[in-house]
Amino acid sequence: MFDSLSDKLQDIIAKTAGQKELTQENMQEALREIRRALLEADVNLRVVKAFISNIKDKAEGENVLQGVNPSQQLVKIVHDELIELLGKKVSPLDFSGHPNLIMMLGLQGSGKTTSSAKLAVKLKKEGRNPLLVACDVYRPAAITQLKTLGEQIGVEVYSEESKDVQLIIQNAINYSKDKGFNTLILDTAGRLQIDTDMMAELLLIDRVFHPVEKLLVIDAMTGQEAVNVAENFDAQLDITGLVLTKLDGDSRGGAALSVVYCTHKPIKLTGTGEKINALEDFYPERMATRILGMGDIVSLVERAQEVFDEKTAREMEKKMAKAEFSYNDFLKMQSQMKMFGSMDQLLGMIPGLKMSKDDRQKISHEGEKQIKRIEVLIQSMTPEEREHPELMNSSRKRRISQGSGISIHELNVFINQFEQMRKMMKGFSDVKKNMGSLMGKMGSAGAKLTAHQMMKNMRRFR
Repeated sequence: MFDSLSDKLQDIIAKTAGQKELTQENMQEALREIRRALLEADVNLRVVKAFISNIKDKAEGENVLQGVNPSQQLVKIVHDELIELLGKKVSPLDFSGHPNLIMMLGLQGSGKTTSSAKLAVKLKKEGRNPLLVACDVYRPAAITQLKTLGEQIGVEVYSEESKDVQLIIQNAINYSKDKGFNTLILDTAGRLQIDTDMMAELLLIDRVFHPVEKLLVIDAMTGQEAVNVAENFDAQLDITGLVLTKLDGDSRGGAALSVVYCTHKPIKLTGTGEKINALEDFYPERMATRILGMGDIVSLVERAQEVFDEKTAREMEKKMAKAEFSYNDFLKMQSQMKMFGSMDQLLGMIPGLKMSKDDRQKISHEGEKQIKRIEVLIQSMTPEEREHPELMNSSRKRRISQGSGISIHELNVFINQFEQMRKMMKGFSDVKKNMGSLMGKMGSAGAKLTAHQMMKNMRRFR
């Protein structure tokens, strides 16, 4: 998300480089372009006016600090304002209540049911025991969808034939107490548009059961309409937070910048992909740095910690040290990289990588295409060949080429690159081992020297 806005803001900021200070004259054009960029990103007009006014007040007349050029100062000012606009700080979910009730709200098509399942996956990872409750009794497909998702993620779904939503929720609460569930996620009914009957039912649920979280699920691609929906729900239900879905599909990002300002309610979670684990906590500061092309190394590291298994990594390291890294190991490594997310998303998180959305998508497309071709090549090998790369010969190559539909030349290129990678890994492992040995000897020598010096000093003081 925000790719279009991000590119334009970075271009505008770059134009201020070379100025001695930020003045009314040299800021006027920059502010005009920032305003245009925000409006093109579908940001609400009220938000644009407030954003521009705040930047103008902070930027005008500021002298450039020593070693800091005006473009760097403008980055700081815009960065701080973006953080303010996006909610200042992270807003974690409230887990009070026994059991803890989370009510999911939203219109049909916003991703409410899928987000409920994704939230269950997230809470399960965090050590909670969630129960999904099917409260949409008007759309039979919604209950079926929730049950299918529940089976897929290994989370139980509570549902009844009854049309009495209050009775369903009360029975679900009793069931959760008997079975040890500590969080109930209520997938409530959505409508094609906000209506009186819909709000009356949601208000009754709120007043009878007092859920600690009332999360409004908003489709980021709805643009200006997202603000109207959010304001209507908030006015009647006093929502506690927002869940923005399909952020990976909207290059403009105006909804995210607008709904927080207009409702004064935080974005708590964001959906960043179709995978069932693609629901993340929202960090305003991290998002602001990404919009300005400064990357998001913290999220990148956190995602790596989630994806990479420590035991598997140690096993891989041992194999690399002995030059036993096989084609099967290579496939395992690629499989873990896929869980990391799309290559496009990863490139966007790397700090200092100045690259347009089109360039990132091009590199991502070519990279993922090449990965698939390599998978086809390896899967065309026999189990023995995958485990023992040294067995490869001309006849085997011809068979693999015919089986995969990929030329022998491309197969040879891959095999050569794979062998170079094995040697490089072995080399890195040897360097690491030698460095460890050297540091150990230096430490031992240092300890002896220290002991010798201490003996000398003691003799001196006698």
